Amino acid sequence: MLNTEEIRKDFPILKRKINGHPLVYLDNGATSQKPIQVINSIVDYYENHNANVHRGVHTLSAEATEMYEEARKKVAKFINAEPEEIIFTKNASEALNLVAYTYGDSFISQGDSIATSIMEHHSGFIPWQVLAKKKNATLEVMNVTKEGEIPESEYSKISKSKLTSIVHASNVLGTINPVKEFAKLAHENEGVILVDGSQSVPHLPVDVKDLDCDFFAFTGHKMLGPTGIGVLYGKKELLEKMPPFLYGGEMVVDAKVEGCKWNEIPHKFEAGTPNMAGTIGLGAAIDYLNNLGMENVRAHEVELLSHATKALLEIEGLELYGPKDPTQRTGVLTFNIPGLSSIDLSSFMDEYGFAIRSGFHCAQPVHEALGILPSARISFYIYNTKEEIDALIPKIKEVRKAMS
Repeated sequence: MLNTEEIRKDFPILKRKINGHPLVYLDNGATSQKPIQVINSIVDYYENHNANVHRGVHTLSAEATEMYEEARKKVAKFINAEPEEIIFTKNASEALNLVAYTYGDSFISQGDSIATSIMEHHSGFIPWQVLAKKKNATLEVMNVTKEGEIPESEYSKISKSKLTSIVHASNVLGTINPVKEFAKLAHENEGVILVDGSQSVPHLPVDVKDLDCDFFAFTGHKMLGPTGIGVLYGKKELLEKMPPFLYGGEMVVDAKVEGCKWNEIPHKFEAGTPNMAGTIGLGAAIDYLNNLGMENVRAHEVELLSHATKALLEIEGLELYGPKDPTQRTGVLTFNIPGLSSIDLSSFMDEYGFAIRSGFHCAQPVHEALGILPSARISFYIYNTKEEIDALIPKIKEVRKAMS
């Protein structure tokens, strides 16, 4: 199990007070806080190694390149991929769009079907709406039950689709989808599958080879890393067939007036000066998580989920969305209290130092499909404690009573 008391010492921001109260940060689904080890890795890069990568033979450039590519190896090992299958982007949204604009534009044709689900983040939903319209293809949207799960009756939409894009874990419902089963269905029908792992990679062990997904996207800032750095994993044979996403320096190996020769993967997809500091910071975040052990990260989260779910369900009238079994979801709990807007609740909680989320969480379609108003969301990570939950619940009860 995690030693939360020791972990919290690594996060400078947790020493802050908000409106005179200790910060209780419960907005990890939006972004996580950063340990001093990650912060120091970025400072060290800028103070001691700052230079452009892949473009110089001088010492600083060689050092920066080595640090950058070492981070790629760390990412690859973290999800059980090969380094050349790891493409650095600026976030998961860009990674998802990269697939839409390269694989999708090249291999989706008129009359084809694209499958996704109603529980997607906008970044995993809108690109397929746009692509389907552009290609005159059909967008097949899998629905969810009131319990927040995709019923088996919807799986046929994967079977008839050339490309499936599915979230590994919902940022609203917390639902962990059976993506390994979805991948098998897609491949049996000669389709490919893209998995959005933004809410799974930070919280549980992920093995892309075991899942057998063709593409997998996630972002650094939700897993202790800096903002501005994301990852796309793609099977080598697919990446080699896909055209570049952006054009410019580094992605070309030979540029002449009459034409160009693209660089090898993954560099073919990394045009221009990359986010070296962000990449190195992501590598440091992975070191931190590896030191804790992802199995321990997951066990801590399940413990918090179990404790918080029980406490929330004891609040009269509170509606909690998604699976109630903590082993079937990641660490987000989304809820509403009739007669109390999520914005009012979030504002009230902020007065006492609690940082929680309110709104549609960039997932408006699933709210509307389930008849949910903009909702409140608390989300956990490695530094959160049962004591924070125990402090939160009375304040929610207080505002419910005051607003009723």
